[in-house]
This record gives sequence, C-alpha cells and structure tokens, in this order.
Amino acid sequence: MFDWDLKKRVIAASVGVSLVFIAGFYSFVIFQPVAKTDKIYKSALKDFNEGNYQNAYYLFSKVGMFSNLKPVAIYHRAECAKMLGDDKSEIKQYEILFNNYPKNVLSTKSRYLAAQKLLNDKPQIAKKYFEYIISNAPNTDYAIASEYYLGVILKNKYKNEKIVSQSVKDDVQNCFRHYLKKAPSGRLALNAVENWLEFVDDISKDDYLLMARTCYLFNEYDKAKTILAKTDLNESWALDVKNSYALKDIQRAKFLTENGLQKHAQYVSEDDIIDAVDIYIKLVTEKPVERLLSLKPQKGMDYLLNLKCNNVSQNDKAACYSNLYLNYPNGRFSADALSNIFFAKIKSGDIQSAKKVGIDHLNKFPNTNSSPMVMFWLGKICEKTNNYEEYTHYYKSVINKYPDSYYAYRAYLRLRRIQGPLITSYINPQSVVYPYKYSKNNIIVKLVNLGDYDIVNEFAGDDEFIKSWVLYKKGDYSHSMLKARDAMEKIEDKPDKYDLRWRLVYPVIYYDEIQKHAQNTGNNAPLILSLIREESYFDPLAQSMVGASGLMQLMPFTANEISSKFGLGHAYLDLFNPSVNIKLGNYYYEFLRKSLEGYDISAIAAYNGGIGSLQKWKTSIHYNDTDEFVEEIPYPETKNYVKKVFRSYWNYIRIYSGNN
Repeated sequence: MFDWDLKKRVIAASVGVSLVFIAGFYSFVIFQPVAKTDKIYKSALKDFNEGNYQNAYYLFSKVGMFSNLKPVAIYHRAECAKMLGDDKSEIKQYEILFNNYPKNVLSTKSRYLAAQKLLNDKPQIAKKYFEYIISNAPNTDYAIASEYYLGVILKNKYKNEKIVSQSVKDDVQNCFRHYLKKAPSGRLALNAVENWLEFVDDISKDDYLLMARTCYLFNEYDKAKTILAKTDLNESWALDVKNSYALKDIQRAKFLTENGLQKHAQYVSEDDIIDAVDIYIKLVTEKPVERLLSLKPQKGMDYLLNLKCNNVSQNDKAACYSNLYLNYPNGRFSADALSNIFFAKIKSGDIQSAKKVGIDHLNKFPNTNSSPMVMFWLGKICEKTNNYEEYTHYYKSVINKYPDSYYAYRAYLRLRRIQGPLITSYINPQSVVYPYKYSKNNIIVKLVNLGDYDIVNEFAGDDEFIKSWVLYKKGDYSHSMLKARDAMEKIEDKPDKYDLRWRLVYPVIYYDEIQKHAQNTGNNAPLILSLIREESYFDPLAQSMVGASGLMQLMPFTANEISSKFGLGHAYLDLFNPSVNIKLGNYYYEFLRKSLEGYDISAIAAYNGGIGSLQKWKTSIHYNDTDEFVEEIPYPETKNYVKKVFRSYWNYIRIYSGNN
C-alpha cells in the first residue's frame, strides 16, 4: 500500500530545499556583501571604459538591490544600451531609475535623457517629462534645457500649419526666450536662435538683442551683426562695440563707443560700458580716457575717472581720487578711491588725516577688496607712534578676518619682527584628500575610489570643492586649483587653516623636483612653489601668447641663456618637461635674486616686470620700506603679481607648517 504521508513528507522536503535555495540566491543578490558589490561594479566599469558594453550591461545588473551603487549601476546600464544603439533598453533603464529612485541625484538627469530620446517618436510623453523637470527641479540646468525642448515640441507640432495662432507663437517664443535669458551661451543656445527665427516673423527688438548676444558669445559675429541691425541702438550699442571689434571694424567700434557714451549710456549695464571703454582704450592711442571723459556720459564716469587716477603721478593721486570719491561716494570704485586717498595721505606725511580716512573706510566699507590693505596700513601708522595696543589690534584683525590675504602675511611679519620677506623654507606637504569629513558609506567617495569620476559631478551638485577634488584625482591639477580658488574667494568668513579645502586651493605639486633645484641654487622652495602656482597654475603645458612656456613660464631665449650661463648642458631645452623647466627656472630666479642684492621681493617683481624695469623703479620711486615700494610699483600687473606670489607663499607656510 502506497504511503501518502511519506510522499507528502518527500514533497515538502523538496519544496523546502527549493525555497531555501531560492531564498539563498535572492538573499545573496539583495543582501550582497559590500566587498562583492564593489568588485562587480569595478569590473563592470572596467568593461564599460574598454568598450565591452554588452558585458558591462550584464555585470551592472548584478549589483545588489540594496547597495547605494544600484541606481548608478542602472544609469550605467542605460549608457551601455546607448552605446549599443538599443534605444528601447536605454529608455527602459532611465525609467526604472527615476520611477524606483525618484529622490536619487541621477533621477532628474535620467528623466531628461529619456525625454530627449522620446522627443521625435513620442513627443507628448517627452513633454510630460520635461514639464515634470521644470516643476520639480527648477534650479537645475536640466530645467533650463527643458524650456528649450518644450519650445521645439510645440514648434514641431505646428510647423506644417499654414495659419498658427498668436498664442502658440507666444508660447514658443516664451520657451526660447526663457532659455536664452538663463543660458545665453548654453549648449542649445544657437539652436534656440535658429528655431525661433524659423518659426516667428514678428520678433521684438529686445528679443533680437537676446539672439545677438548669443551669436556673439558663440563667435558668430557676422550673424550677430545682421541681428544687431534689428535691435534698438539705445540698448545694443555696447554689444555692437564688442562685435564690431571682433569683426575688426575699428572705426565703427570707436564711433559706437563715443556716440553710445554720449547719448545712450543710461540704457546699458555698467559692465557693458566697462567692456566698451576697455576696447576703446585698445583702439585709441592718444589720450583715450580724456577723450571719453570730455563726452561727460550719464553713466560710466566713475570708471573713466578711476582709469584716469590710476595713471596720474603720485603727487596728483590724492586730488584725483578725492574728486572721484566726492562725486561717486557709493559707486563701484568708491572703496578703492578712498583707500588710495588714505595711502596718499600716508605718503604726504599727514598721519592724523590718514588715520581718520582709514577708520572712515573701515566703517563704510567693512569687507571690500581694499579693506585688508587699509587695516594693515592703519597698523603701520599706529606702530610709528608706538601705540602697541592699537597696532597689534589692527595686525591681528587683518590676520583673523582676512587670513589668506597678502596683508595678513605682511601683518604676520610685523608682529613677529621678521625683517625679510621669508618666514621659513620648511613646509610639510600633505596630500589632497576628500575636502570634507565623511563616512565609509559616502557615495561620492565610493565612486571616486572605484574610479567612476565622470558620474561624481552629478552628486556634487553646486559644491565646487568636490568638483575640484575630482579634477585633482583625474590629474588635472590646474583646473582643480582654479576651481577651488574661485570657490574659496566666494566664502566671506574663511575656514581655519586646517580645513581640508585649503589643500585644493594651495596644492603641493612637483615639490620634490622644486626642493632639489631650490637647494642647488639657494632659493626658497616654498617661494618657488608659489611662483609656479601663479605663473602656470601647475599646468606643465602652459604657454602664453608671447611664447613663455611651462611651469615657470620661461621664454625660450631666456632658457637658452641660463642654460649656457650656468653650464647646464642641455642638448635641447624641452620647456614643457617639468623637471627641465623647474631646473632652468630656479637658475633664472637665482640669477635675478643675486643681481638684485639677494632681495626676494625685487626678484619676484623682476620675474614679472623685467630686471631693467625693476632697477628703474628702484631709482624713480620714493619709498621708505618694502611695503611702500610694493604699493608704488607703477605697473599694476607687476604690483598685483608680487602680492599674489607672496600671498601664495604665506598660505603654503600657513597651511603646511602650522604658522598662524
């Protein structure tokens, strides 16, 4: 007799084994160990980068369900499908991502890319996706671009209609107008202009001006010229100046500037006026500023007066800047004008008046570019009268409020009674790391450690320091440093020197090579590092318009002379080779320094302005100490260069050797 109980037990056991196997399999996939996930992801990324898209597509699917890498893996699957020409799979992966991970950073981008893909075949679905982005991610670049695509969808819908209602035309124009206002140099801007012109005939003068600006920004100067002819000259003359200059229509550029300043200045922005004036100065050799001042424009006079004051003799500066400040006390250049009045009074020996002006400046302009300069010189004034409490207060205030500035460096020297410009030749370089404290589960850090650099910017959002770090990890030191520098400039209250972001702003690169050649020549290694930072931003392939090349921006003729003078024996001089460039640059700097009695301030000035100019300044400028000499260097470029190099030097010392 058949044992039904036994059969039930066998079936139950078999089902149990199967369920255990299935549960084990899904448990492995869903609750995948982190190390296993990372290994799969890295292999998939390797295949993707090597063009093995089919295998990468498969491997990315094996990333565990609960891993924070899963949505990124789905996005990469869409990329693989795109490279394989499989539109259907690409769209499907995008939709899986934004439907299942709506709050993920890649969700908006995936919806945007899906909408682009559906634009021609399923425009209504694409329209729904674009509208969703504009509504739910309004402050993103994807929202701006979505405005453009909504205009294209609407235009395509009615392009074959013989009669199109004005309301439809208005809607199309609004889409393109919004895009051009927000992104005049955006990737789709020229397309927006083309589509707009193709669909609408009755375009306003203001809208033509928007189009002309975009054409100019894309170097489409002839097209910009044609469109500018349809604008209101009141509002377009400054742009027309720039476009005419680009077309080498010199007479028109000069005429438009003079006519515009005289009749239409009030209709354009101050920035546009400054651009037009700067072009005019390039074109007119005989007293261009005086010529424009004689026109007495309703707007831009303060900029013209500022230019005039920059070029008058030291004896006339106080009167010139006083006139500027009196007439434009709240203008863009008023803080700088008052700081120049302040310094002129110091030079004239009127210390009491200088102190009053300096205090007025700090009260009225507590946080401008000229504030640290005024604060430092108030300290020097008080130091001359032996007012210990006051001058230490001002010096410490500069260091505390503007810790990374040139004047913080000079204040530190005064407080420590250091006579020369060099604090130390020692720094302890630290590597550039992720600029914030993080946990091991930080997705950005994980992606970078896995080498998935290109996706990180999506997660970084508006954080320029993270983007800088990614560039650094990719070996693009120059753009990394510049991005971090600009981001730090925007921070009003600077972080303390231990903040990891400073390492991105002042990275220590090529330092072994710098140290080796600095020791051989008796140069200060951190100072040479600072010089390289300012000369080339650590780009070994940097080349100026006049031919200065490499990290230390050496002219080939100078490099040959130095090589011959010091018997360096280079059969050929590859100035784009970091080792060769740093070696020759050190010997050149040593030559300048020794030719100028060992003074590093003078050598740095000569490195930029030339040794002949430096020697001329030293005899023609009346100065009592190094601080006065730097302030009175007649070439603004060289004066700013000296300040920038020693600012960098100060920050390298501050960040990497513990000085406050």
